[in-house]
Amino acid sequence: MSPRLDNGIPDSADALARQAPAVPEQHRPDRLPDRPATHDSLAQSAAQDSLSTQDAGDAENAENAESMVAEEAEAALIDQLQLPEIPPYDEVGPLDARALSKTLFARLETLEEGTHEFAYVRNTLVELNLALVKFAASRFRSRSEPMEDIVQVGTIGLIKAIDRFELSRGVEFPTFAMPTIVGEIKRFFRDTSWSVRVPRRLQELRLDLAKAGDELAQRLDRAPTVEELAKRLNLSTEEVVEGMAASNAYTASSLDAQPEEDDTEGALADRIGYEDHGLEGIEYVESLKPLIAELPARDRRILSLRFVANMTQSEIGEELGISQMHVSRLLSRTLSKLRKGLMVEE
Repeated sequence: MSPRLDNGIPDSADALARQAPAVPEQHRPDRLPDRPATHDSLAQSAAQDSLSTQDAGDAENAENAESMVAEEAEAALIDQLQLPEIPPYDEVGPLDARALSKTLFARLETLEEGTHEFAYVRNTLVELNLALVKFAASRFRSRSEPMEDIVQVGTIGLIKAIDRFELSRGVEFPTFAMPTIVGEIKRFFRDTSWSVRVPRRLQELRLDLAKAGDELAQRLDRAPTVEELAKRLNLSTEEVVEGMAASNAYTASSLDAQPEEDDTEGALADRIGYEDHGLEGIEYVESLKPLIAELPARDRRILSLRFVANMTQSEIGEELGISQMHVSRLLSRTLSKLRKGLMVEE
């Protein structure tokens, strides 16, 4: 069945279906004639082949009947709408498609939205002008997206153009529809092609920077500087740097991507630095510095011998000439004081 008839067959199609010749039900015998026991398997195979042939014939007859009903329904609907006969779409040239579109748009304005007739004319306009979508999509053939997806998005733009078009304005439909179709495709790339979502302002700035960079590179015979780009676009250097940084978000490389042949380094994941757990203690070290500076000289020396020189309490006692128990009390008092100082909220 033609796609434009999916929503466009009137109720009269049921009557046409009832008038179509019924597909005769094939007679199926209750059992096969008796055969010698030695030929039972051969008889069973022959019976299955016969039934399969009958089922295939039934399916083919049903399909032919359905196709005939669809053709008759389409012809009846064209007569009812007083439309010219529409040949297959691959045989319609651009000029003929433009003339048929005018006739269909004029008829569409007289139909009520939501009816079978309205849906038929609207779907016919879509299929008749799909060449505009394919022409617009060919401009984006170099993009990474599949051409089928681009055509599908462009078809959405075509449908929007059909719904907005007014024949009374005197504008040709291709002239009116092409900006809408191209705009829908560009919107698709803007919303889905970026690896990291950035504001639209930066997306447009990326295009301006790329265009200005090419122009300046041809004129200067070298890559332009940030100041030259800013002067060319009447922007500040900060805005140019921001736009250049945002350009890096357009595409992303896989961490497991293999390097090029002339690249001696490994994959990107192998070149990423490891996590330094020592960074977690920097905040505490910086906070302890003023607290340690306020301690007496003997307490500072005990801390240095214990935590820098890694000496035991007994060795510290021998170094300072005091008992190990005294060293333990001094160390506990000093650590409590430092711990209390860290817990104080400023």
